[in-house]
Amino acid sequence: GSGSDIAGSRPYRPGDDMDAIDWAASARLSTARGQDEFIVRERFAEEAPRIIIICDRRPQMAHFSPPLPWLDKPQAMRHTVELVLASAGAAGGFVGYLDYADGEPHWRQPKGERKLIELRDERLWSSEYGGPSDWLERSIAHLAEHPRAVSPGTFVFLLSDFVPPPTRQLWLAAIEHRWDLVPIVIQDPIWEQSFPDVSGIVVSLRDPATGRVLPVRLKRGEAEIRRKANEARLHALLEGFRALDLDPILVSSSERHEILAPFLEWTELRRTRNVIGA
Repeated sequence: GSGSDIAGSRPYRPGDDMDAIDWAASARLSTARGQDEFIVRERFAEEAPRIIIICDRRPQMAHFSPPLPWLDKPQAMRHTVELVLASAGAAGGFVGYLDYADGEPHWRQPKGERKLIELRDERLWSSEYGGPSDWLERSIAHLAEHPRAVSPGTFVFLLSDFVPPPTRQLWLAAIEHRWDLVPIVIQDPIWEQSFPDVSGIVVSLRDPATGRVLPVRLKRGEAEIRRKANEARLHALLEGFRALDLDPILVSSSERHEILAPFLEWTELRRTRNVIGA
């Protein structure tokens, strides 16, 4: 397994991880035999859960800050991460973290409970939201470069509004690594999951392509079209996840107690599925 406790050693076999080679023992054996010999350390599997948290920090995820009365995405993301950290700590798990807030990877390999406070202080309260649009592609590629830290079965929590939704091909590429992917969809229930009747008044809408905010006066029919489009987009997103055997979590509030509810539903769903599968 990929744990820290040594189970024993054996001769190197083609395909073994180079990081598993015991170089000191290999050197001694090579000297004794007069030829190159390599010894590989075998370890016991780690029973504690291994978790990676990936936060989408594009500019779109910085909306909507107080005093606006809608979903505060940064706060919702913080509370969600705190919930995952608390659960991991209770289970004795190892937690890693990744974001691209400024275009560069802010990567923390999975650490135990004593290191969780460092992650919470350093990244959770960061105000950087200048991440690239291809944050998910970069994140998947980055995790693939660390197979020992992100081994098959690792829980990978992905926090984003997923607007626009990533391609199916991208999800299939991630699934090939056999991680336990958990999309956490953070969307405002009024403006992203639906759309209010704002006919007759001027509203400021942000162009998702350019980021510009423009004053717009919509007719009732135009607002209705936007509502149906947003509802259809969310439905397609969630059903697309389920078609890939991924269990999404929908976060529609920045209040702690309201974020907990969908996580409990997700936990119960997985527990029920495991019982049926057994």
